Amino acid sequence: MHAYQGTVQMLAAELADPSFIQTTERRFTTLFGAAPAEQEVASWRRSWPRLADVLLAADLGELHVLLEYLLPATGERVDALLVGRTPDGRLCTVVIELKQWTRVQTTVARPGMVKAGARVVQHPARQVGGYVTYLQDWVSQDTSPIDVRGTAVLHDAPGTLVETLRSLTGQGPSSRFPILGREDLNPTPTPGALASRLGCAGLRAPGSDQLSGFLQTRHRPSAGLLKRAGGMIEGNDALTLIGDQDLARQEVLHTVTEARSQARKGIVVVTGGPGTGKTVIACRLLGDLCAQPRANPRLATPSGTLTRQLQRTVGSASRGLITTLVDRVPAGLQSNSVVLLDEAHRARTYPDHRRDAFPTVLSQMIERAGVSVLFLDEQQTVRPSEGVTLQELRQYAHSKGHTFRHINLTTQFRCNGSRAYLDWVNQLLQPSGPAPAWTGTDYDLNAAQNPKDFENWVTEHIAAGRSARITAGFCWPWDSPPTPPLRPEVSIPWTGPDGPLTWSRPWNARADETSMDAPDVPGRPYWATDTGGHQQVGCIYTAQGMEYDYNVVIMGPDIVRRGNRWIADPVASHDKPLKVLPADRYLTYALNAYRVLASRGSKGTRLYSTDPETQVYLQSLLLGRAQAGG
Repeated sequence: MHAYQGTVQMLAAELADPSFIQTTERRFTTLFGAAPAEQEVASWRRSWPRLADVLLAADLGELHVLLEYLLPATGERVDALLVGRTPDGRLCTVVIELKQWTRVQTTVARPGMVKAGARVVQHPARQVGGYVTYLQDWVSQDTSPIDVRGTAVLHDAPGTLVETLRSLTGQGPSSRFPILGREDLNPTPTPGALASRLGCAGLRAPGSDQLSGFLQTRHRPSAGLLKRAGGMIEGNDALTLIGDQDLARQEVLHTVTEARSQARKGIVVVTGGPGTGKTVIACRLLGDLCAQPRANPRLATPSGTLTRQLQRTVGSASRGLITTLVDRVPAGLQSNSVVLLDEAHRARTYPDHRRDAFPTVLSQMIERAGVSVLFLDEQQTVRPSEGVTLQELRQYAHSKGHTFRHINLTTQFRCNGSRAYLDWVNQLLQPSGPAPAWTGTDYDLNAAQNPKDFENWVTEHIAAGRSARITAGFCWPWDSPPTPPLRPEVSIPWTGPDGPLTWSRPWNARADETSMDAPDVPGRPYWATDTGGHQQVGCIYTAQGMEYDYNVVIMGPDIVRRGNRWIADPVASHDKPLKVLPADRYLTYALNAYRVLASRGSKGTRLYSTDPETQVYLQSLLLGRAQAGG
């Protein structure tokens, strides 16, 4: 899918028409389901005419050009993709990344990133390299190989900027992709020399059959990509399975084989509470499936944070194989595909994504794939617009004639393996009824006496080389800009020995990438794992799916303990979709959210409520442990 296709000569002629950009805008909106941003359209106006001029000057007018070419497995778009034929007749594509930069900020500490204006983005050579790798892994197949090249064209960049960017590539893989500035885009000494600098030396117009074959190619992972990804997973010690986890893995693989042998679609639901290993099982299954003949698997999750963490764990080979599921099904699924959906309880359902009795995006995924494996914990559904139940999945499979299998995980591997702790949390966060006093000895649980107490506890663990984080209910405003400096919006007044005090910290950053100006403030997906994350407060949407050694949970005024029950106050929430709910409905989601937050610490947790009466209640259940300190 692309916003424009034609020869370079055709593009140059059409750019002379004042309505061309508007026509392309309309086509873009129709194809991609949303209008391009104003900034993007402005970049088209600046870059496309310049690109056409450069290609004509290099005598490349007969090459085919695709503008805004979609890479469906990742959702990214290539600015311009040239399609031609090499002297020996092979099909060749050249990725062109266009930049209007005249200055950027760089640092040798992070050579793969640059700051352009207010945005931190990939180094252009790395960006080109990623697109080239995708085309090699998802389009070029053994039966129809493609020569894939790439170039970054910074048509406004002075020579000093270009040299700086080139120096950052060093001897790494990005160094093989040229970076051209305005001084490199003249046809000197000859047009052929310019074509060579662009990576287009010797290219001629593609054959009509070659071009149509390329445009009709279905993007699917190559055998080489699957082998690399499977090898990365197989050799990763962090993805080792234990006991019930490996039994569940084998049961899923058996069910997949059985469904395929019967030529029927299948649904497998793996249920389990926090820490039972759902995510690690999903990763290992992806590795297993990558090793199967003619495999076409995907690992999807509705959480962008978890997607990025999984991609980091598995490595670059996971690009496109591990993806985020929001309102569109992963591209390239076929009848032999197996989709592993982790965190299925966070799948978007309504009002925008659920028009029928069953979530639309899930039904589309199930019907396009051969077997769908969903990892589910219904008690981790934290919004009315998310989630699906085991019963709904069972009924859907029955109505469609699909095979159905349910696998339940019970063994606990997080929270120091303490089943007693998770049972205690579940009892504590029941809507009503007494909760028992904590008497366990296999998990470090306590009530913090005040904010200084829990902050010192976290600081001590960080100083000792352990991971520790502070989380809170969404009960404070979140108006900080996406990048630092962040506002200290989580603010808690309390009374110390010397009088009234206020503890305050910012929420985690909302930007996906860590700012170059503030390297100790991790980007949102990396708050739970990267240096400096303990200085910000994580919310449910940042912490869900993550784990760390030690964990603080701040309970805000949205739920308070009165007598033998929890009382909800939705008005105290700053989560817009939730604060409009009736109190009884809000309570269900709030209790689920605090249950998730309380299960993030693998070794210990401190609980603290901003409501004095609730704080006294928590301390009473911990039998004077709060008075014992740390």
